[in-house]
Amino acid sequence: MRSQVKTKPEISPIPVPEEELEPLVRVIIHNDDVTPMDFVVQVLERFFFLSRPDALNVMLTAHYTGMAIVQVLPRAEAQKRIGKAHFAAGMEGYPLHFSLEEE
Repeated sequence: MRSQVKTKPEISPIPVPEEELEPLVRVIIHNDDVTPMDFVVQVLERFFFLSRPDALNVMLTAHYTGMAIVQVLPRAEAQKRIGKAHFAAGMEGYPLHFSLEEE
């Protein structure tokens, strides 16, 4: 009986020209005096996949300074997540607002 040695195939990354990469944007959360802090934290966890400590930090930064950077994402992904967050806030009657800023 002959034993076979399995080797991993060599994998090389496919180069992607930089002009094909989607531009990155900053997602900014803006403070308001209506949206409850716990709701903001839930939105940051649910739609932006932040850990609870990170979500709390972002929420408190926005609360005390007026705005905070949530994440840096490709434009399409940022727009999708912001749309979901705005929809969820609107369903609850909250004016929670996010915006985009060029990286």
